[in-house]
Amino acid sequence: MFEFLGTMLWIIITGIASIGGFIAMKRFVRERLRFVDGVRKPGLPLIAGIAAAAVVLPLTVFPVVNMGTAFLFGIGVGTGVAAGRRELKKLPSA
Repeated sequence: MFEFLGTMLWIIITGIASIGGFIAMKRFVRERLRFVDGVRKPGLPLIAGIAAAAVVLPLTVFPVVNMGTAFLFGIGVGTGVAAGRRELKKLPSA
């Protein structure tokens, strides 16, 4: 019973972290980094995802956060940066 609850808690925390990372980074790139030339570099989503996973990695000392959570958070951040970059192409430039 407790193992099931721990697994469900891990799934919920991982889902919130990856979806939250995606939404936050997409909004940040679209609103704050709109006029920064570096955001248009092709390797930026990969670098942002690796950096985000590295930042979350020390939190793996807690029982409900593990390497999978850090990995999926990094994927969420990287895809959020990529989605924000795609939206920048659709916006009119000032």
